[in-house]
Amino acid sequence: MSDFIATVANIESCDGLNIVSFDYMGQMLSMMSLNINNNIQIGMRVKLIAKPSHIAIAKEFSGDISYSNKLPATITSVKNGQLLSSIKLNFLDTTLESIITLNSSQKMHLKVGDRVTAFIKASELSISEIVDD
Repeated sequence: MSDFIATVANIESCDGLNIVSFDYMGQMLSMMSLNINNNIQIGMRVKLIAKPSHIAIAKEFSGDISYSNKLPATITSVKNGQLLSSIKLNFLDTTLESIITLNSSQKMHLKVGDRVTAFIKASELSISEIVDD
């Protein structure tokens, strides 16, 4: 699991759907959720999580994409298995992990030091806990 602490910046709700915006060291992130803890308030610090299999990677990305969360990152580790690759990324001094197919990793020629863009869909970002007491 990739996790980091962010501050709730905004909460929009309509018909049971919630779009929550977070500030993580100046980078804005978005989460879409049907259910949100009623204790979550603007200004609160929360731990966000994303599964490694839900973090996509693009190399030399340009253009528009429907993913809400576009994170500039640098590859710090590439571990290739028989079918999958575990890619560790540095995003604002936080380590994220992406698990992609070995074929994708090889096709993209991913290596340590590469600057990439990590993508997390708003529906794949979650609050695991409230850090503020």
